[in-house]
Amino acid sequence: MRSATRTELHRETIALFASGVLWAVPPLFFVKGGINEILVIWSVLSSLAAAAALVLTVAPLGTMLFIAVLGAALSAMAFNLGLTMLASANIVFTMMLAGMAFLSGKRFIDSMVSDQALTEKKEVVSLLLREFEDTGADWLWQTDAARCLTHVSPRFASALGVELAELEGKQLLRILAGESWEAGNFASGLRELAEKLKRRESFADLILPVKIAGATRWWELSASPRFDDRGAFLGFRGVGSDVTAQRDSADKINRLARYDTLTGLPNRMMINETLARAMQHAEQWRSQCGFMMIDLDRFKAVNDTLGHPIGDRLLSRVAERLRQLMTENELCGRLGGDEFAVVLLDVRDQSRVDALAHAVIEALTRPYEVDQHTLYIGASVGSAIGPRDGRTAEMLIRSADLALYRSKDAGGGKHNCYEPQLHANAEERRTLEIALRSALEKGEFHLVYQPVVSADDSAIEGFETLLRWTHPEMGVIPPYKFITVAEDARLIAPIGEWVLRTACEEAVNWPSTVRVAVNVSAEQLSDPNFVTAVISALSHSGLPPHRLELEVTESVFLREGTGAIAILDQILGLGVRLALDDFGTGYSSLGYLRKTQFSTIKIDRSFVQGAAKKSAESLAIIRAVVAMADSLGMTTTAEGAETEEEFEMIRELGCTKVQGYLFGKPMVAEEARKLMVRAQQRRAAA
Repeated sequence: MRSATRTELHRETIALFASGVLWAVPPLFFVKGGINEILVIWSVLSSLAAAAALVLTVAPLGTMLFIAVLGAALSAMAFNLGLTMLASANIVFTMMLAGMAFLSGKRFIDSMVSDQALTEKKEVVSLLLREFEDTGADWLWQTDAARCLTHVSPRFASALGVELAELEGKQLLRILAGESWEAGNFASGLRELAEKLKRRESFADLILPVKIAGATRWWELSASPRFDDRGAFLGFRGVGSDVTAQRDSADKINRLARYDTLTGLPNRMMINETLARAMQHAEQWRSQCGFMMIDLDRFKAVNDTLGHPIGDRLLSRVAERLRQLMTENELCGRLGGDEFAVVLLDVRDQSRVDALAHAVIEALTRPYEVDQHTLYIGASVGSAIGPRDGRTAEMLIRSADLALYRSKDAGGGKHNCYEPQLHANAEERRTLEIALRSALEKGEFHLVYQPVVSADDSAIEGFETLLRWTHPEMGVIPPYKFITVAEDARLIAPIGEWVLRTACEEAVNWPSTVRVAVNVSAEQLSDPNFVTAVISALSHSGLPPHRLELEVTESVFLREGTGAIAILDQILGLGVRLALDDFGTGYSSLGYLRKTQFSTIKIDRSFVQGAAKKSAESLAIIRAVVAMADSLGMTTTAEGAETEEEFEMIRELGCTKVQGYLFGKPMVAEEARKLMVRAQQRRAAA
């Protein structure tokens, strides 16, 4: 059906109007008054008007004009003949016919508009479908009630790599199953599709693998069932697309989210997920799982001295060695930095954990060859068994971390299992740390001084400054407990600065021949502002630099890359003296004497006690240290003299100075001043 143009409608309207005018001529000019003649004319023209109202709906305006002209002619005829009632009735009849013509025309026009809109929609849908098939990445597919393909889309056939004729009438499931159809080894996605088709249910975004030319592709299908007007099932119609690229991209993103990019090992997220599943399995089957934390020893020195690229390559080598130790029962991953972890899915007994831990330590301690560098590191291990040492993954990780901390605290290269006491120790450390943060402000610290005397005449040559802490609730807390906590919590710098300043302010009141010694930790020497703190303490107190002696231990030199040696050289440049404390208790002690210019070597009390018991080894060590110090122009201080016999032995061995309870326990500043006054009085009396 063709739609009329505007010109054609106008022409039709004029034609109807003209036709109405022609038909109006007879009643106006040729009727003389005969009743038969009037009835014939009225019947004919009324029938024409009624027929026009019913038939000529295509041009409603022309039809209404045609009816109006005929009605006006008939009414005029009746009025001229004196038939008023007939004229009035004709007017009403004409209006009814005109209204009928208007409604019929309106319905016709509405129907035409609806048909045209529907036609346009069908054309648009057809156009879109053609464009979809030609250029889209997806394809259409349709089956009949027997699940066989009908009206196969060219793109569907192209995606399968076959001709259209090969697909028409073939079962959809068989086509998608490929070679696995005969074996019956279907993928889960294909089984789900079969269930949906069987139950005649709509489905969307169903993903399943499809074997095409020997390669596995991933398809995404969506479809809805089709029914006829009587509700009979006709089949399915849907859309499909190849999502292999998107799936590969998602797999890659998932791998990046769960694997460490440097080592290729599982990262913290995957370790946590695996441990959570292992804990759930252990709870369900009343078995045990394990978690092991590994921290590399001396790795920071590699980064600081050789740079991070070498450190990264070293971490890759560490990962390779760890991977070789793992079985199907273990998952090894990297937590970050130089920390690794192992999840043991099933732990029958503690011996497996111990064996694996020692194997890890042994493997990681062997030397590494990285870019022509021979590198030596080690490993410390802490382990925990779940659910015994933790009911959740987070608690088990915390327990293993506490065990690792114990291994590191013991010097590294060791494996420790979690014990309940470790949690109590950690809680104690946490409590101490909280109290330490306000102890300095509250004035809870005070200093005590232990005398150091000459081995020749027992004259006081100096005092070693010792820090004490008295908490209002916990009482006196020994230094071995809170010093390490202060170092770990980065509180040692302000505390050490207060000790240095207070000791200098006290020592300036002593005789000019008496020195004050202050212990300095490795953490303080890693602070670039430490030299400024020393200068500030000397300048504010007025103490001459040569009367201040800083005591350091060998642990300072174990932290390569911290700049400690450079800071010690700056301190020597100020005129401050340096003493090496606890000499002989560390590693390669003789090598440390070449790193900086010490004025004093302090021999540890363990050697003094050993010599007092006539230990040949202790006696030989003391003699060797004294001889070496004399040759280097250094003095020696023997610690731990408690009896006259020990003092005499120390003198015979050639030590320069002596320190111990024999000459005074650590005392407050007032008692130290009284001790010096009494010593001066004895010397004056002599």
